[in-house]
Amino acid sequence: MSRKLPLSEGEVARTACARGLLRTGVVEKTGEVLSAAALTQRVDWAAEPVSGMAAELLAGHWNATDVDVLASGEDVGGRKLPSNAWMALRRLGWTAAPADGVRVNDRIVRMAQEQAGRALRSAHWRAELTSAVLRTWPCDPGRRTPEEWERVREAVPGGRHLPSSVIRSRTRQITAFAGKNGRLPTGVFELEAPPRTARMLLLSACDGQQATIERGEEDPQRALLRLKLPTRPDPRSYRDRTWVACPVTLLPTVPPGAVLHLPTLRITGSTVRADLAYTHAVPGSRRTGHIVALGVDWGLNTLLSAGAARLHDDGSITALGTGAQFRAAPRPGRMRLAGRRRPRRLQRITARGLAHQARTVTDRATGQMMIRTVVDTLETQAVITPTAQTSRADRSKTGPTRRKPTRPAPRRRRAPSPTGPTSLAGKRPEGHAPTDRRTLPRAAHRNQGVTTISTPTTSRHRPRGAALGAGFHLHAHAPPPQWAQPMPDALSGMG
Repeated sequence: MSRKLPLSEGEVARTACARGLLRTGVVEKTGEVLSAAALTQRVDWAAEPVSGMAAELLAGHWNATDVDVLASGEDVGGRKLPSNAWMALRRLGWTAAPADGVRVNDRIVRMAQEQAGRALRSAHWRAELTSAVLRTWPCDPGRRTPEEWERVREAVPGGRHLPSSVIRSRTRQITAFAGKNGRLPTGVFELEAPPRTARMLLLSACDGQQATIERGEEDPQRALLRLKLPTRPDPRSYRDRTWVACPVTLLPTVPPGAVLHLPTLRITGSTVRADLAYTHAVPGSRRTGHIVALGVDWGLNTLLSAGAARLHDDGSITALGTGAQFRAAPRPGRMRLAGRRRPRRLQRITARGLAHQARTVTDRATGQMMIRTVVDTLETQAVITPTAQTSRADRSKTGPTRRKPTRPAPRRRRAPSPTGPTSLAGKRPEGHAPTDRRTLPRAAHRNQGVTTISTPTTSRHRPRGAALGAGFHLHAHAPPPQWAQPMPDALSGMG
């Protein structure tokens, strides 16, 4: 299967990721079918030495010197380091070995080096952020002045667009360390311990001798993942690993012509998840010629809002739908006005992008396209034209009207059934129970209506006439009132 994606004119390759689930597997040598639990156990056996070696590499190189060397992109001799993390670690001579008695092949060591290398590369940005905060440590860590905010943003790489919450959280972390140890830390490597390694298999660091993946010939939405898994928790030789074929059902978001890459296997509970990467062709980005734009607004109260607009041939701009919002918290009453203003803000953002697309420039450093300036003549055209609300249904008096079935009346408006001749096998009459009933069941004939409920009693004394609430008011026992037995008056000499 070719890993090169054919591209047409005006197309570029884009890599995305989709999730999958390994439900079963088949041992190719014996034909044994592995259940989900057995497959999870074998993947866990394979991930255990990988996690151990990755933790060993992180503990041995968790310092500022090694992280700076890896992030510089050059080795000791000045040669450029490869982009793959496991290859960069091998160029630097950083390797690890499994536990005593366990034998693994070279591909297992590659996955451990790839996992450790990614973690060390990601720690470089946190190290620069922590160093910048320490160099510009404020007088009052809980409240920075505007000048102190300017200094810390200048010291942090890309600090102009960095959220203030990131700097505050790092400041609180340093403050907690200083309160515990009585001094400021030297860097992030003293502030944080080496990160824990997850139990996963980065199959992207392997070749065909460890894992392969192919799309199904009959059904393009299915793929077959083949990989070597151990047959025991401590493999002693290469014969303790066998090929296991695992079918994977692809999500509908994966195009039929996309090129599949080896996934990352993660153990989640009692299942094995597969993060499947794929590359597909998409139209290349253009500076001009767009007729549909998507505006996105990032806020605090409403986390994310988005809306689309269309540019017509006559130059008018109309909105497509009403947009969408994402809120992580319930909507309070005071946010109703802000919710009505949100679509207008999205419309201004979208219309401005469509009207000023001719002034789009490309940043040479990052390759991103942006509109740096706003022109007044184009800003007057960035207006969303309201569309008339039209109805497809014919609502005229003379037009056709769909006949609707008669709706039953609500229960509170229903009339009781007409009275009929009573019989022994008759049905219970509908409607409210009559209030002029003369005979009551059992002993409930003494001044008792139909609305009287039963009065259960838990005591031993239970009069016969009080069964089911009959004659409760005649059998109630209460102490006499105070006015019935007056207390003796010692002052007046009475009693």
